Amino acid sequence: MAAADRLPQEPGPDAGIDELQSDIAKTRSELSETVAAMSDKLDVKGRAQDKAAETKEAVVERAHAATDAAKSAPAVPAAAVVAVLAAIGFVWWWRRRDR
Repeated sequence: MAAADRLPQEPGPDAGIDELQSDIAKTRSELSETVAAMSDKLDVKGRAQDKAAETKEAVVERAHAATDAAKSAPAVPAAAVVAVLAAIGFVWWWRRRDR
């Protein structure tokens, strides 16, 4: 009975032609929207492509943000490279010293 309460009011038996045609047009519009929504849900390939495009855009956005951050503070990446090279040099020196 709850589903019947949510249904829109139908024209009564004494409704005029204009009211009936308006109701038919409204019903067709609602049906068209429902069919479109259902076909969008069933279009798995299209949804996957949309998700892939969104993910690609997010990755590109993050890459641009990282590039901009590196350009605004170039000492940080350079310091990281120097630290890594120093650590590799230290490990190489330590291993040669033990031989």
